[in-house]
Parts: sequence; structure tokens; C-alpha cells
Amino acid sequence: MTTRRLFLAGSAAFALSACSSTGRSRLENSNVIQVDEPWASHYSLRHDGGFTIPGIDIRKIPEQFWRQDVDYSGSEAPGTIVVNTTDRFLYLVQPGGRAIRYGVGVGREEGLNFRGTATIARKAEWPRWTPTANMIKTQPERYGPVAAGMEGGLRNPLGARALYLYRNGRDTHFRLHGTIEPYTIGQSVSSGCIRLINQDIIDLYDRVPAGTKVIVVS
Repeated sequence: MTTRRLFLAGSAAFALSACSSTGRSRLENSNVIQVDEPWASHYSLRHDGGFTIPGIDIRKIPEQFWRQDVDYSGSEAPGTIVVNTTDRFLYLVQPGGRAIRYGVGVGREEGLNFRGTATIARKAEWPRWTPTANMIKTQPERYGPVAAGMEGGLRNPLGARALYLYRNGRDTHFRLHGTIEPYTIGQSVSSGCIRLINQDIIDLYDRVPAGTKVIVVS
């Protein structure tokens, strides 16, 4: 099978919570690996919005969580997003009984508490992030310094993209977003909503418009 080289750019980043994560990024020092197509191209280093997104060593992520086309037997209309928080999968339903499946990470609180149907009301590239008032109150030493918010970038907990879910015209405070901890995909982490590898959230972002229906199940 044809292979291509996937370059990894080293990075160390701290993490925050509220649709974020609380550990440290585990991006490795720069090196070169080889993996089979098409995943090398899916997860290679890319330049986006003035930032350089490191390539991902997908050997460190279980293969079932790699982006792939799969059979899908659900009754949802094509274009619908279905998130299964138990199995750690996000499906973008396609015509003909197929779906694009992405691996996700799930926060133990925000990511597991939301259920039901919502709509993507807003989309953002390299979104700004602000901790909630409750987060600042309960952990002032951690969140006080960023109480005014954090601009988008490689250290921002929301990653490269965010899709904001609303229900009945109101913000649910539940997001589908990128991550600065790609190797936590498939896991339940200390906090956060539904996180995808940055390369995957960019792919999803480009495929779905505002108004897309999102169903979250367990």
C-alpha cells in the first residue's frame, strides 16, 4: 500500500477546562513516521489561519477512532450529526446507508450530561474561549488569570474550530470542538464537551452548515 511521510511538529501546551481539558498536550518532539494512506494525509501537518497544526502520530490512537467511511443503519437524514458519547464516535450521516465516522473525546461532566437534539447555530474558526463564572469562582487560581478570555490559537482549549449547539434558540453551552490533547481521543477526560482531533474538526466544519441537526445519545 502506498505510504506517505507524516511530519510531527513538537509542541507543549497547557490546558484549561469548560469545553476543554485539564492535562498537558502530549505532542511529541519533531520526527518522521510512515503510515498507510489515507490516514497520513488526513492527519499530516497543515497550515491554517496563520497557525501550523502539528501532524498526528496516529499509531498512538486506536484505529477505530481514525476518521473513516462506515456503514450506517440509523434512520437519520443525510447531513445529520449523531454523537454517541458511550462509544466515543461522531457520525456525519451520508446518503445510501453510509456515514463519516470520527473518534471523539468526551468530558466527564459537560460531555456526558448533554443528551437529545440541538442545532448548530454558530460556527467559528480558531474560536475565542472564556471560562464560565462558576469556573472562575470555584477555581480562581486557575481561571482568574484568563477570566477575560483567551484568543484563538494552538494553546486555546477549543482548538482550530468550534460548532456551537443551540436548543429552542438558546445556547446549550455544549460544543463540538478541536483539542490541544489529540491523544486523549476515545477517552473520557476531566472536563470538556465533545472534542475532535484538530484535523477532524476542520474536516467536519467544512462539511456542515449552520442549521445542521445534532443528536447526542449514549
